[in-house]
Amino acid sequence: MPRRLVWTRSTARLTLVAAGLALSLAVQAAPSLTQQRADFKKAYAVAQKGGDAWRPLARNLRDYPLYPWLPAAALEHDLAGANTAQVERYLKRYPHLLTSRDLRRNYLVVLAQRQSWDDFRKLYRPHLGTALSCYDLQARLAQGTSLHWHDLADLWQHAALPDACTPVQKWAHAHGLLTTARLWQRIDTAANAGRAGTVAALAQWLPATEQSQARHLLLALRQPAKAAKASPDWPDNARSRQTVTLAMRILARRSSDQAAKLWPGVKKHFHLTSTQSDHILAAMALYTATDFTDTAVKQLAALPPTAQTDATRAWRVRVALAKRDWRAALAALDALSDAQKREGEWLYLRARVFGKLGYAKAARQLYAKVAKSATYYGFLAADRTGLPYAICPTHISGDPAGEQALLHRPAMQRAFELFAVGLLRDARRVWVRALADDSARTRQLAALLANQRGWYDRAIRTFSHGNLKHLYNERFPLAREDGVTTQSADAGIDPAWAYAIIRAESAWMPDARSGADARGLMQLLPATARLVAKRQHIAFDGNLYDPATNIALGTHYLAHMAARYGGAPYLATAAYNAGPQRVDEWLAQRGTLAPDLFVATIPFHETRDYVMRVMAYSVIYDWRMHGNAVALSQRMPRYGTPYAPPTARTTRKSVACAP
Repeated sequence: MPRRLVWTRSTARLTLVAAGLALSLAVQAAPSLTQQRADFKKAYAVAQKGGDAWRPLARNLRDYPLYPWLPAAALEHDLAGANTAQVERYLKRYPHLLTSRDLRRNYLVVLAQRQSWDDFRKLYRPHLGTALSCYDLQARLAQGTSLHWHDLADLWQHAALPDACTPVQKWAHAHGLLTTARLWQRIDTAANAGRAGTVAALAQWLPATEQSQARHLLLALRQPAKAAKASPDWPDNARSRQTVTLAMRILARRSSDQAAKLWPGVKKHFHLTSTQSDHILAAMALYTATDFTDTAVKQLAALPPTAQTDATRAWRVRVALAKRDWRAALAALDALSDAQKREGEWLYLRARVFGKLGYAKAARQLYAKVAKSATYYGFLAADRTGLPYAICPTHISGDPAGEQALLHRPAMQRAFELFAVGLLRDARRVWVRALADDSARTRQLAALLANQRGWYDRAIRTFSHGNLKHLYNERFPLAREDGVTTQSADAGIDPAWAYAIIRAESAWMPDARSGADARGLMQLLPATARLVAKRQHIAFDGNLYDPATNIALGTHYLAHMAARYGGAPYLATAAYNAGPQRVDEWLAQRGTLAPDLFVATIPFHETRDYVMRVMAYSVIYDWRMHGNAVALSQRMPRYGTPYAPPTARTTRKSVACAP
């Protein structure tokens, strides 16, 4: 007979000891989070090559938040040969994950290419992009379903459509859905967006009697000067007037002189509406101004009130400043809109003009007003009056309970882990989805948690408006682990300036990539990076997404730009954004202007704004590093005056919160 187990205190003690030992061994055997991250990186690298070789490497990752990324990566690699059952199994197992959305989208493209329309329709979901919407319409047609106009109405709002939509458009045309009115509706949308290809594609379906008008529109987009010259031979009807207005506006941007020569003939032939005339006049005056011609101020001032825009009014001021015509500048400042007159830029420039005209008291009053803001013009105004910089930092309180609740959310765990293992794009996407329906306070707590973990761009984006802008610690991180201070010293530039460039270029997103293929924290082009690496003997394997490498190359490139302009950070900053050739042109034309006025007359809005942001950020970073800051005006020497970067012994301005 089997023995009966007699339960005694001794037995209980032994049982508890054994259980404790088992738990201890289990805890010891469980991999640490650090080990799981390392194992995941290895397994993920293998999974990205397809197949199942990653599975033995993932034995300890079943409970790791990012485990689903492994089979997804393998499936994505093998998608061309995958079958629907494999994909469906994954989608069923992880229905709400970002990986499932991506897998579904990518596999639907494969099915469309195979023309496996039954499987496509089974897996299709709306809101996966315009191309897939058109593939779905193709699938419905292949299954014998007719389309109606409401099926295409949303697509028709797009100025350009992907190739997947071409068969659908052809079917719609063949079945009478594309009426002349609908064709012109989308042609006009495309023309206003500068999409000549769309205009050309749709024009062929217009009635023969209207195709010449479409050809005129196409000519206006592609060869505006030729269109304007030919326009007196066009009929004076509503569509011709619309087309010639477009041609003249495009031509004014390309050559204001040529537009001015052709304008009398256009005006004489067409009965343009007042709005059309205003648009043409404003464009010609504006682009004449950006060339800083001698007649620009008068031309801008002579515009009818209905043709005036904020841009034309602003450029009237800029050209007058560039010409050092202080009376004309004051008149231009007086002509600004009421909203413009309240902006710090125009208040500061008014004070500058007052100073030039001898109105010292009025100038000081305006400077004192502007100096209350921690901005580019606020710092310059403080320098003009000897006031301290008005940087008023605030702090945001944490909420331990709320933070813990966030950290227990699976979606937030995945976001933070994706960041930790370097899958930054997915980390941001998961973050956005995880917090989409949360309160502002919850998003702020999440941003604080991210900032503590070195995920700086989340805080920068979250705290970028209203009073949150005063959270300087979070919005202007000092990420010393990436070597900014060390590399700046090695390159011979001010680290506060390097920090400012990073903040303006990428907002601390290591994987940032621009449309021009600039990459990483300091947004370097690969060709530029290779040249700097060769010149400075810096090891470079082509990876600009590595922060340390990017900063090493970027700081030396900044130093090279600075050397070209006598060390002046504001000129080097402009060159970093627009290229040195452009800056050389501007200096040849207006290099004798005072630095603040030179910046105010930079023709490119993007570059002008960039220089102002970087210079203001330099002050803020200098304050963050030292508790006070080198004067902004000191960072902006006149062109031709040598400039040396500040040191620890450089005199710095005090900072005080303005009342």
